[in-house]
Amino acid sequence: MNTPFLSAHSAAALISRQGLAHCLRGMRHAIEHDFKRWEQFEKSARLASYSAQGVIEIMPISDRQTYGFKYVNGHPNNHRHELPTVMAFGVLADVKTGLPMFISELTLITALRTAATSVLAAGHLVKPGSRSMALIGNGAQSEFQAVAFHEALGIDRFYLYDTDLSATDRLARHLNELGFHVTRCKSVAQAVARADVITTGTASKTRANVLTMDMLKPGVHINAIGGDCPGKTELHPDVLRHARVCVEYEPQTRIEGDIQQMPSDFPVIQLWEVLTGFALGRTHADQITVFDSVGFALEDFSALRYMHQLAQDHGELEYLSLIPELPDPKNLYGLLPQLEAACSH
Repeated sequence: MNTPFLSAHSAAALISRQGLAHCLRGMRHAIEHDFKRWEQFEKSARLASYSAQGVIEIMPISDRQTYGFKYVNGHPNNHRHELPTVMAFGVLADVKTGLPMFISELTLITALRTAATSVLAAGHLVKPGSRSMALIGNGAQSEFQAVAFHEALGIDRFYLYDTDLSATDRLARHLNELGFHVTRCKSVAQAVARADVITTGTASKTRANVLTMDMLKPGVHINAIGGDCPGKTELHPDVLRHARVCVEYEPQTRIEGDIQQMPSDFPVIQLWEVLTGFALGRTHADQITVFDSVGFALEDFSALRYMHQLAQDHGELEYLSLIPELPDPKNLYGLLPQLEAACSH
């Protein structure tokens, strides 16, 4: 019984052929579609196993017809082992039978879904006419954020800062190749001074104050994607107190997001409420807005659905012999003599 599979190589080839901007747009639409049917999903915060080196997580969700989950890690020092900070794969399964219907790499696809979700929220939170973005933390996510915000919102001027100069070198080179206007900055304060949008994506798992109120101009939007586990923050509490804060799934974000610093009754709006018109995003031009994004299973569910269809349409699926084929489903032991006979030949 063969299960459709999308490998990392095939996913990269498919995204390259279709174009990154095209795939980000399609994924954004898929995520928006699913967030707008929020009440149809069985939701829970992810299951996390923490260690001194990082975290390993399982992120489950179901719309009662299809069940999905993502396996993902977060190990900030993996570059020392020549491994990605984030590695992931995901599964979609039929709720009626439990049969796996699709398995895919999600390391690359997670980068796309994070950027697509960021810009989906930003469409309701960014001040009209915004054209510039500061990228604080120039790691693996940063190019995807830049392309997504350019494609959807016309952002074309980028201010870059990272304590790792080689990361900024790489990002600046890639953004210059795309024709974007790039300014390398010597500090966070310099990077954010002229930015309409600020994306924070730092890797250090500490309670940090990457942004403080004295750095921010009125009307700025903060796309906070780096504070994503207990004990890891990027925004000073005063920034949150003075901002309108939007989150993906409130129970999870209160544990993992920047709002973990705030009282349990600190007011937030959820992304599904904004997308369905139940709540407003930005309410006035000088308002500071924050998308406190930690990543939620629904986004991966949408990304898997989108990539499954795209790979199917363009012939990029491979097939795994994952589930044994049994003439008698109750006779699992019957597989063994067949395997032994096959080996003896």
